[in-house]
Amino acid sequence: MNNKDFKLDDYNYGFNDGDNAIIKFPKGLNEEVIRKISEIKNEPEWMLNIRLEAYKQFLKMPNPNFGPDLSFIDFDDITYYSTSSKRTEDEWEKVPENIKKTFEKIGIPEAEAKFLNGVSTQYDSEVVYKKIADELALQGVIFTNIETAIIEYPDLVKKYFGKLVPYSDNKYAALNTAVWSGGSFIYVPENVVLEKPLQAYFRINGMKTGQFERTLIIVESNSSLHYVEGCTAPIYSENNLHAAVVEVFVNKNASCRYTTIQNWSKNVLNLVTKRAKVLDNGNMSWIDGNIGAGLNMKYPASILAGYGAKSDSISIAIGSSNTIQDVGAKMIHLAPNTRSSIISKSVSLNGGDSRYRGKVVIAKEAINSISHVECDTLILDDISRSDTIPTEIVNNSQSSLEHEAKISTISDSQLFYLMSKGISKEEAEFLIILGFIEPFVKELPMEYAVELNRLIKLDMEGSIG
Repeated sequence: MNNKDFKLDDYNYGFNDGDNAIIKFPKGLNEEVIRKISEIKNEPEWMLNIRLEAYKQFLKMPNPNFGPDLSFIDFDDITYYSTSSKRTEDEWEKVPENIKKTFEKIGIPEAEAKFLNGVSTQYDSEVVYKKIADELALQGVIFTNIETAIIEYPDLVKKYFGKLVPYSDNKYAALNTAVWSGGSFIYVPENVVLEKPLQAYFRINGMKTGQFERTLIIVESNSSLHYVEGCTAPIYSENNLHAAVVEVFVNKNASCRYTTIQNWSKNVLNLVTKRAKVLDNGNMSWIDGNIGAGLNMKYPASILAGYGAKSDSISIAIGSSNTIQDVGAKMIHLAPNTRSSIISKSVSLNGGDSRYRGKVVIAKEAINSISHVECDTLILDDISRSDTIPTEIVNNSQSSLEHEAKISTISDSQLFYLMSKGISKEEAEFLIILGFIEPFVKELPMEYAVELNRLIKLDMEGSIG
């Protein structure tokens, strides 16, 4: 499909369903709101106590002292809980019709049938549908929402919840811990290899609505998991706040791949904390696509706590008009013979602002460790910008860290070569961008790679050429 033939009408994610909430809290945050959320979920007292302590911490904590200015956020002008469904269904036919139509437009039922082992869909504050393949359930794999996990697997939740991202970590982790709702809980027992991905999809529908899902993943020894999440929201003139927390525990000889295709509308403020802990010879991969969101701060982190642990992060960020992409990754080496790699690709166009903000620390005890960082930026015009802001610390002389950074533009010679083959200028520019982000695209399942191409074309429309 030629870029000039791609119109906004071809893209279905910017629609909204109107206000169809059956429960919707008034705007504003106080202790009563937190108690009501806990009451709706029939939570045990220990979880309510965690929420209340986190709320106290939230009130004390300042905004981050780095990155974009967040002082404009009015926490009293946000709805902290909204749901359009009475319960979470495990049969698609039982999902409320209006919500079902929304996810059918996005393609959830088709994706589930074709290539997923399980799927979970969240609409505003609650998971409305979840399903896992029967054969996985028989192997002891758990894929559900956090609310269900607290009731059915309380010991597991208590053991891991908040251990990697405590509410004292940052202001938005404290906010999430106080008002969290929905999200995924995944447990993969020892010696279980999932051949197909599990997927979660997060949709914000309401205006000035916050979404605060909580994801907790445990992959036991000698097991593997690929988890995929997608995100969309309607186009509004007012901001929505998305502040999620993700905790991933990768045990000995286990592996986890966490793929995100973020496609928020530009009225979404995306402020998330994602962190993994990797034990002996475990492997954690972050595959992170950042498109849309007016303001995006996201730095997936891996703590390499076991001998021979490995982690890589491959990300793209598209900074187009009226967007700030402040993204990167963090790798913390605590044990010997650990390995990490960060590949960050960013594209800035039409006045967009893309920034790599990363951190690599190799501890004194983490001898014979290696880290490689590669930051590449493609700037497509004179009004866009990009920055690289790394922090890199090596505390022993037996380890090594490499950092490469490159900023480039589309050259006249590249365009001339492609156009000499009969390709239009617009399509040539698009092909050059796809070649630039190829290290990221090749890590995606085919269905997601095709959709990513569509999203980039949408962002490019009318911006270059």
